[in-house]
Amino acid sequence: MRYFFAFWVLLVAGAAQAQVTFKLTSVPANTPANATLYMAGSFNSWNPGSAAHALTKNADGSYQITLPQTTGTIEYKFTRGAWSSVETNATNGAVPNRSYTFSSGPATLTHTVLNWEDLAGGSSCTSSALAPNVRVMATAFQIPQLGRTRRVWLYLPNDYASNPTKRYPVLYMHDGQNVFDNCTSFSGEWGVDETLSQLQQQGLDATGSIVVAVDNDGGQRLNEYSPWNNPQYGGGQGDQYVDFLVQTLKPYIDSNYRTLTGREYTSIAGSSMGGLISVYAALKYPAVYSKVGVFSPAFWFAEQPLFQYVQQHPANPDTRFYFVSGTQESQTMVPLMQQMRDALQSGGVPAANLSYNTRADGQHAEWFWKREFSAAYQWLMVPATVTAGGRQHPKILLGAYPNPVKDWLRLSILPGVELVGVEMRDLNGRLVLRQKLRPVDSLNLGRLAKGVYTLRVKAGRHNLEEMKIIKE
Repeated sequence: MRYFFAFWVLLVAGAAQAQVTFKLTSVPANTPANATLYMAGSFNSWNPGSAAHALTKNADGSYQITLPQTTGTIEYKFTRGAWSSVETNATNGAVPNRSYTFSSGPATLTHTVLNWEDLAGGSSCTSSALAPNVRVMATAFQIPQLGRTRRVWLYLPNDYASNPTKRYPVLYMHDGQNVFDNCTSFSGEWGVDETLSQLQQQGLDATGSIVVAVDNDGGQRLNEYSPWNNPQYGGGQGDQYVDFLVQTLKPYIDSNYRTLTGREYTSIAGSSMGGLISVYAALKYPAVYSKVGVFSPAFWFAEQPLFQYVQQHPANPDTRFYFVSGTQESQTMVPLMQQMRDALQSGGVPAANLSYNTRADGQHAEWFWKREFSAAYQWLMVPATVTAGGRQHPKILLGAYPNPVKDWLRLSILPGVELVGVEMRDLNGRLVLRQKLRPVDSLNLGRLAKGVYTLRVKAGRHNLEEMKIIKE
């Protein structure tokens, strides 16, 4: 009995050492009495309203939450359930991420919140997203697959207005609040617009790219950025989200802006949960995306089903993947990122199309992803190593738009090509249309039934090129 009691004491002592308490001793006087406060940070993919991280209100008016002991450093902020109601400083400006490095013993940290962004009046923040080539394309773009709306941002290259015949690749990004504008971000911006503008000005990006950035929905972020449910954090709506990007948003962008629509000109990128959903999107839609930027991916969120999916749905080998993370972000970050790199290579993606990078000083934070974006972008924009054998020829089919299409399909053909042979085949390989076209002509698909077709284009001795076309 004496030994059992001693063992029980050791267990209790161990449990006490395995906890860290974060306490708010003071909150703004205008905090609603029934408000629920949350702790959001790198430990929960910056979910501002995670039920598992709601603070308990004490009788003295303070709030607190106890987290299990772990290793490394976490960054965090306090919210009232959304990034629009995040904590701010005395002048309602942004508060830098708080941080805590776990040690061996128990700890209690005390904090105060000076303001809530939505309750403190005017902001001292000066928007950085007022450049002519950055705009809010829509404040409430419809997501029919989820029955929601979302703000969508748009970056147009420096020469978009001055070169009206030029068409551009497109990069789709998640967490749009953080891509361009420090005022709308919850922990800093990536500065993608400044980076791409500078690369063009310096002659390091001859093509330029359109960037489409979709805001997250705060409380729905984890749901939308994972196709699989995590019992503790949610998820499971990722299929509908990537369907929205491909079936709704991309056709709109291709119809309203001068894009190169082919997969070799379409990229997707994101960080944390955005890295997870970017990889999934490329696996589910290999005919749409050819370049994937993966920053500090949260593969832990759906580890088992994700790697099963990679095995069952190998990536298009002509897809380029750029991975980057900090070595100390978490215990699983680098091992899982390496495992994903290896799984893609085992599935047929050549090493030349996989860039794997770890940084000793890297953190799960916007400043780190901002710093790494330029290198990632420049590497991704290099044409993929093509796995098919034989002599390579210049691409003649630069894009086809709109796609999906109702009636007329316009082809973007390599300058200098005078005549192309065009075929359309259905999913069973049956020929449904054959025609000769000049580069300025369009293809009439009005008589075709709704469905998915393969567009095949050939000019002279060039290799046959193919593209999937959706007929509405």
